[in-house]
Amino acid sequence: MSKKINTLLFDLDGTLINTNELIISSFLHTLEQYYPTQYKREDVLPFMGPSLKETFESLDAEKAEEMIKVYREYNLANHDSIVTIFDGVYETVKELKNRGFKLAIVTTKLSDVVAMGLKLTKLDEFFEVIVAMDHVKTPKPDPEPVLLALKKLKAKPEEAIMIGDNHHDILAGKNAGTMTAGVAWSLKGKQHLAEYKPDYIFDNMEELLSIKEVKAE
Repeated sequence: MSKKINTLLFDLDGTLINTNELIISSFLHTLEQYYPTQYKREDVLPFMGPSLKETFESLDAEKAEEMIKVYREYNLANHDSIVTIFDGVYETVKELKNRGFKLAIVTTKLSDVVAMGLKLTKLDEFFEVIVAMDHVKTPKPDPEPVLLALKKLKAKPEEAIMIGDNHHDILAGKNAGTMTAGVAWSLKGKQHLAEYKPDYIFDNMEELLSIKEVKAE
């Protein structure tokens, strides 16, 4: 008998909303100031997923905070003109809410930018819990953000699925004891996610509604 899921935890960037171009351009804008002509589009793809602190400290620990500030200023200024919602996401999340599922965002973004993205895409009405970078000590793939979201929702790991576009999401879910799902529209590719053996990989978000653990009786 399959376990019944009542809780769905979503990463935000690259999963529900398309911030890929915003993130890439924010990195390129920042890195061009500190490392002129050294970084191209493909060079910054590995930076997508880890926290900004982790990424910039790996480049220059002394200037990391300064680079984060440059990144965030550009990111916020260009947010609303670049960010869009992925096909089928709004309809799927709305249906999940109507079915009574507990929903949360678990992200490595700061909460103020999370709020901007949710409001812009009109997803803000559906999520009762948001766990952002400024709510935890240790980001994904550590289980802390997932476990905090579950605690706030009064849910158990075995009742939940963690859904994301990056291996950090899958590992965080596994580390916390939830089921996991990847999204095939990940910029890093379906094959990259498959290497981390999520329970599901969705080719479109609507597929979430028909898996056996979530499917309406």
